Amino acid sequence: MISWNDFEKIEIRVGTILEVNDFPKAKKPAYQLKIDFGEYGIKRSSAQITALYQKEALIGKQVIAVVNFPPKQIADFFSECLVLGVYNEQEQVVLLHPSMPVQNGGKIG
Repeated sequence: MISWNDFEKIEIRVGTILEVNDFPKAKKPAYQLKIDFGEYGIKRSSAQITALYQKEALIGKQVIAVVNFPPKQIADFFSECLVLGVYNEQEQVVLLHPSMPVQNGGKIG
């Protein structure tokens, strides 16, 4: 169990995907994402979402991510946020996203 104070330390924000690139050096199939979090800036993320999402369809899509983890190096890439999703029955990631457009950087609560 975590306390409410622990939860409040996690910055979960909404951002819009600006750019999607293949990530051939990743151990598991992944994309490199560039995401606009408004006042929190543009952050990069590695996301294992290639099974269900085509690159072109991700541009402009809003996603939910944890934005206050330290950068994590994956091969030669530094991931600056963790895009959130749910694993389906086939262990594929289904992205979490707002049901209607919201401001980039909006706090999840």
